[in-house]
Amino acid sequence: MKHHSLYATMVSGALLGATLLSTPAMAQEKFITIGTGGQTGVYYVVGQSVCRMVNRLEDSNIKCNAPSTGGSVANINGIKSGELDMGVVQSDVGYRAYNGEGNFEQPFSEMRSVFTMHGEPLTLLARADSGIEGLDDLKGKRVNIGNPGSGQRATMEVLMEAKGWTNDVYALASELTAAEQASALADNNIDAMVYVVGHPNGSIQEATTTVDANLIPLTGPEVDKLVEKYPYYTKSVIPGGLYAGNEEDVETFGVAATFVTDADTEAEVVYQTVKSVFENFDRFKRLHPAFAELEPAEMISKGLTAPLHEGAARYYKERGWIE
Repeated sequence: MKHHSLYATMVSGALLGATLLSTPAMAQEKFITIGTGGQTGVYYVVGQSVCRMVNRLEDSNIKCNAPSTGGSVANINGIKSGELDMGVVQSDVGYRAYNGEGNFEQPFSEMRSVFTMHGEPLTLLARADSGIEGLDDLKGKRVNIGNPGSGQRATMEVLMEAKGWTNDVYALASELTAAEQASALADNNIDAMVYVVGHPNGSIQEATTTVDANLIPLTGPEVDKLVEKYPYYTKSVIPGGLYAGNEEDVETFGVAATFVTDADTEAEVVYQTVKSVFENFDRFKRLHPAFAELEPAEMISKGLTAPLHEGAARYYKERGWIE
C-alpha cells in the first residue's frame, strides 16, 4: 500500500507540474468569433476565409471560428453584446448603426472598421429581346423593383428618387422576391430585374442560362452624385465572364461588405487578424470568386463607415498604406 501511495503521489506531482508549466501558454491563447451570414452566402465564406488565415498563423495563439448568423444586423448586435468579436456587415447597415439611424435607435459609436471586402452592386439584368441597354431604357418596361423591405428595393428607390422617377414610369413595377425574379424573367413575365448582391450569384446564373439576358451598366451623373453623397455607396464592376452571354465588364454601384469590430477588441488581436489576411493575400483571394478583384488600397479606404480600429491602423501604417 505504501508503494502504491508513493507512486500515486509521484504521478499527481508530475501532472500538477505539467499543469503549472502549461498555464502561462494557455492563458495567452485567444479565441475570437466572427459573425457571418447564411451558409449559402458570401458573408459566410468571408468569415470562414478570414478564420482560415488567422488559424494558419504560426507564432500566434489566436484561434478563430466563424459560425453562420442572421447577417449584418445580427452581427452588429452580436458585437455590441460581446457575443461576437468581429463581423461582416453591409456598408449601409454599418453606417446606420454607427450614426444611430433607421432601425438603430442609439449610435454604435464604438464600432470600428477593419477593412472592406467585396462589392455588392445594384445589378440590373434585362432580357436580350427587351431593347434595354441603359438605365433610361427602363421607362415603359416591366421591371421587378424588388419586394418591400429588401435591399434591392431600397437601393432602387434611392436611384429612382435621384432620377425623379415614380413607379408610373414603368409599364409594370412588380414586387417579386429575389427567389422569384429569375424564373419570371425566363418566363417573359418581366423585362428586367434588379438585385443587390455579390458576384457570382446563383440567381443571376439561373436567369442567364435559361434565357438570353444582359447585365446593364448603371452609370451617369445621378449615380455619381449618389456615390458622392452617401459614404456607404461605392462604384463597382461586375467582371465579365461570370455569366453566360456576358463577357464584358459592367460598371455599376452599390454597397460593400465590410469587416467590423468594436473599440474594445484588443489591438493585437485585430492587428494579427489583418496581418494574416494581407500577408497571405493571393491565397485569400483564391478562396471565393467574389474576392478575385480585391485590392488592398480599396479595402482600407472605400466603403468604411466607422473609424479604423487601432490594430488595423497599426498594420496599415507599417505597410506604408496610410500615414
